[in-house]
Amino acid sequence: MNSAYQYMVDFTLVGNLSEEFMDLIPYQRVVVNKLFQQGKLVNYALSAEKAKVWAIFNADSESELLKMINSFPLSKFMEVEISLLSQLDGQKTEPVFSLN
Repeated sequence: MNSAYQYMVDFTLVGNLSEEFMDLIPYQRVVVNKLFQQGKLVNYALSAEKAKVWAIFNADSESELLKMINSFPLSKFMEVEISLLSQLDGQKTEPVFSLN
């Protein structure tokens, strides 16, 4: 996906984990998977210890990014901090085939 910009988004859970929050988790996964398939979401990391999520998005504008963030069912339970990235390095993984 060739978007003009990449953004790092730091999500922080506000409040306690309510039943409504827990019920929305499967729907959150659906949106996350859809954004991965569209090439809009690069990375998505959930902290096991803290109420934090970090994600890297491809977007043509901050407006487009905000629409994606607001499409998350859990967004109303989280505060977000957005950073425009100037560089993102990583390793590309190649599929590994078994010779068995």
